[in-house]
Amino acid sequence: MPPPKTEEQGQSPFAFPGLETDMKAAYYDRTGPANAVFQIGEIDDPKPAAGEVVVQVHASGVNPTDTKVRGGTPGRKMGYPRIIPHHDGAGVIVATGAGVDPARMDQRVWIHSAQFGRAFGTAAQYVALPQHLAVRLPDATGFLDGAALGVPVMTAWNSVMGDGPVAGRTVFVAGGAGAVGHYAIQIAKLGGAQVAASVSGPAKAEEALRAGADLVVNYTDPEAEAQVHDWTSGRGVDHFVDVNTTQNAGFSASVMAHGGRIVSFGSATNTSEMPIRDFRQRNVSIRFLFIHRLDAHHSREIAAAVCGLLRPGILSHRIAHSLPLADIAKAHQLVEEGHVMGKVILDLSKG
Repeated sequence: MPPPKTEEQGQSPFAFPGLETDMKAAYYDRTGPANAVFQIGEIDDPKPAAGEVVVQVHASGVNPTDTKVRGGTPGRKMGYPRIIPHHDGAGVIVATGAGVDPARMDQRVWIHSAQFGRAFGTAAQYVALPQHLAVRLPDATGFLDGAALGVPVMTAWNSVMGDGPVAGRTVFVAGGAGAVGHYAIQIAKLGGAQVAASVSGPAKAEEALRAGADLVVNYTDPEAEAQVHDWTSGRGVDHFVDVNTTQNAGFSASVMAHGGRIVSFGSATNTSEMPIRDFRQRNVSIRFLFIHRLDAHHSREIAAAVCGLLRPGILSHRIAHSLPLADIAKAHQLVEEGHVMGKVILDLSKG
């Protein structure tokens, strides 16, 4: 796409070729079921504030959080009169705000945390966002794979590597077939760790093994804890990447090594009883992670580390479905059903 004309050339610097003043977007004005609240329509193009870029979105990734906010689950409110959802995506920078290097124009990027603290995310033809949330995408990585990165890979990297190297250590990834788990297993293996993962069934076990897990246990199996103890020769695991801390508390308390660390990035409930005495007697520490609230410097460091893994043949991506923007309700329903293994992507090149 050619750069937009300047005001001296007789056109607003933020009116994009072919769109004039409107862009197509998926949005909702109230919470509820996906097929009841989503609308597809045209709204004003975004304009970059200082320190921001505008990205022409080629692909938008759906995360479980997106569906929960749209569904109005307890504790989650609209926050804005109108919301264009989705934190993740990939595309090309077509406008830059004050303070942004103009050389970033036409740069291919992957996007994370786009809608956090903002009304409009990536389920639209264009999105404006702080420039550090738009990370250069290597030419060898396609837009669909780029849209699969986002929040899952940022969370995975910090969960595994945020407390230092894991070489020679044992890492347990709860939810090994999930989007975060898929990347966490790979990152831990690339970091030199031995990796175990938990899943809920045979198909998901195969996914975790393909990602590189050395041991996979079914968390519904009464023998799961014993399998982990056998795998670690009774020592326990050094590092636990936890997708559901309240649900997994009893299991993790049983399998942690002395001095181990749990990194919690999710939980089914906001409060819960936990076996504090068991954790304390093993000197286990728990670090809670909310990836959207990392400062810009820390965010850039993680993104740079991730980009170092995007060379061909290093990090694998998993896309379950690719749908057009018009099918956003179906995309959300697929994620809500909980059966998909991989990211659900909206491909904005599909009409």
